[in-house]
Amino acid sequence: MITPVIMAGGSGTRLWPLSRAGHPKQFLALNGDKTMLQQTAERLSGLATTESITICNEEHRFFVAEQLREIDALGKIILEPVGRNTAPAIALAALIEKEEDPLLLVLAADHVIADQDAFTDAVLTAVPLAEAGKLVTFGIIPSEPHTGYGYIEAGEPVEGYYSVASFKEKPDAATAAEYVNHGGYFWNSGMFLFKARHYLKELETHRPDIAVACDGALANVSHDLDFIRVDVEAFAACPDDSIDYAVMEKTSDAVVVPMDAGWSDIGSWTSLWDVSDKDDSGNATAGDVKLIDTRNSFVWADDKLVALIGLDDVVVVSTKDATLIAHKQRVQEAKAIASQLKSEGRSEWQLHREVYRPWGRYDSVDHGDRYQVKRITVKPGARLSIQMHHHRAEHWIVVSGAAKVGKDDQEMVIAENQSVYIPVGCKHWLENPGKIPLELIEVQSGAYLGEDDIVRFSDVYGRT
Repeated sequence: MITPVIMAGGSGTRLWPLSRAGHPKQFLALNGDKTMLQQTAERLSGLATTESITICNEEHRFFVAEQLREIDALGKIILEPVGRNTAPAIALAALIEKEEDPLLLVLAADHVIADQDAFTDAVLTAVPLAEAGKLVTFGIIPSEPHTGYGYIEAGEPVEGYYSVASFKEKPDAATAAEYVNHGGYFWNSGMFLFKARHYLKELETHRPDIAVACDGALANVSHDLDFIRVDVEAFAACPDDSIDYAVMEKTSDAVVVPMDAGWSDIGSWTSLWDVSDKDDSGNATAGDVKLIDTRNSFVWADDKLVALIGLDDVVVVSTKDATLIAHKQRVQEAKAIASQLKSEGRSEWQLHREVYRPWGRYDSVDHGDRYQVKRITVKPGARLSIQMHHHRAEHWIVVSGAAKVGKDDQEMVIAENQSVYIPVGCKHWLENPGKIPLELIEVQSGAYLGEDDIVRFSDVYGRT
């Protein structure tokens, strides 16, 4: 039996401004109605699997739980208290499954695979190899000399697979062309299949420090709602290393199974353009877009009309609070913009104007001196924490649905077109008792309106 291990960490800043640290690409619907995480989980439908293990960081835990619950694929969710790369993350999953010793199918949550049947066939080809003690990696048959991927040099061919001669770092253009022209090289997909215990054995052999740290991190496990929490101090002491460096480049049991399944890691806006449907002029668009005399371009309009005239080979991405305009050959530098915003202390590198919370979401529609206006959506049955603010008062106006509100020792229900005032220092809470989403407008006023002016007294979602 196969146990999927879905790696859902990462910030995806190369797809800024749509993908941000607080809401990265794996939780976005970039090429269809489902998010990339959901597509990854549904990709397993052709395989006999147990419940999946998804590994993510603390900040994104509610994205993972909600999105997997929507497609009835929740499984286990391991929270990494700090990022320590793929080798330790996979070790946590392997240790949790050590007793049953299943095959672990390691997948990234932010990849696109166009041909699901070819993906399934490659995994089924790898199953007997992994059962026999091989550490299988999947090599993508290259369609071009790509400089954004690492490469796997194939060794001796065996029926259906190859031994691994070496792993290659991301090459320059000339070296990538040499690899593709020579043949016998695959793109390194970052997908793996192996027995849980065999991975742990190889990790103990080649990186015993990682193995010991991960074992210690699981010595004090706690369960919180849908999540598995490991020992923070023990895992923080774990070295940072990838599975390629820690195990795959050192083991004698590595083999590569070719895969030709329309794979992409969507590492840039150009990559997304590559896998998107295009018009007769080679343009890929999403949202309200108008084009005149424009070719081979990618345009994403999040919330407004975007029009292009007389442009070729450009990327335009418009969100509610930021717009990126770049030549396709330089879209990788979006990551540099995100880094610059972070260094300047601006919020756009991390958060969108519309921010998701476990209870719903809020959109900061306007702000000025001593005021801020938000549109708040609360899911049916959801409840905000019991809290208070030192510096701001709030005025809530219900637009649709009904709100159950607590103010100090008072409790009330307010309906559409009704409102309630929350003064500074008042302990309060908000709940949606209905069957439809609660929509309300919140007007904040005060000397300080930062999100950190929240004192939580209790929270059903376990937030501090």
